[in-house]
Amino acid sequence: MQKMYPIKKVFTGKVKSQFGMMTAMGKQPVEGEIFLSVLGLQGDECASDKHHGGVERALHQYPSEHYDFWRTKFGDKADWQPAGMGENISTEGMTEDDVCIGDKYQWGKAVIQVSQPRSPCYKLNKRWDVETFSEVMQETAKCGWLYRVITPGFVSAAEPLILIERAENALTIKQTCDYYFGDPLNLEGLRLIAAQEGLSASWTRTVHKRMETQQVEDWTPRLKGIFA
Repeated sequence: MQKMYPIKKVFTGKVKSQFGMMTAMGKQPVEGEIFLSVLGLQGDECASDKHHGGVERALHQYPSEHYDFWRTKFGDKADWQPAGMGENISTEGMTEDDVCIGDKYQWGKAVIQVSQPRSPCYKLNKRWDVETFSEVMQETAKCGWLYRVITPGFVSAAEPLILIERAENALTIKQTCDYYFGDPLNLEGLRLIAAQEGLSASWTRTVHKRMETQQVEDWTPRLKGIFA
């Protein structure tokens, strides 16, 4: 029997000045059907095409159960609820421990494929007014994941995600993060990541560069927003 996962809510957002920056992280729920193209949900925007969005990062899914962790970690000063991480899809029952790189899902009339974990960035620090937020998200791998769109079509929160394909050698999002972020020069781990069917081109390039140079890229700009 195919695995089916109900969706709690679907969100889209426009770029505007909020949280002390220009961002589309403040997303609103979508009612009814919405068209999903190769670039994402109709009307959804991102502030930086270089680091967000595009065909391999068209959708962001985030487990709703993680918000309890953040509330416990950082207290009730913030509004810990979907779509606080800027996610498009909010679910319960799908986490980084059981979603794999390359997984394909039927969603309404569309087919989507997991392309990579979400790489936490300093904008989350600003969003939540917590200086170390992105670093904690990276360390705990509670980052959610991104999709490319294989087949565009109409989708809605009323339609479940149906797992239709998984590679035999698939790594979970958690396993991928543990290697990529937690043990970034582990050669065997890098080889396992590089072998993942459906891994995004940007992550594939970075993994091969690490294997060739035995050096890890500087994470400071992404995590802290400090640029040389």
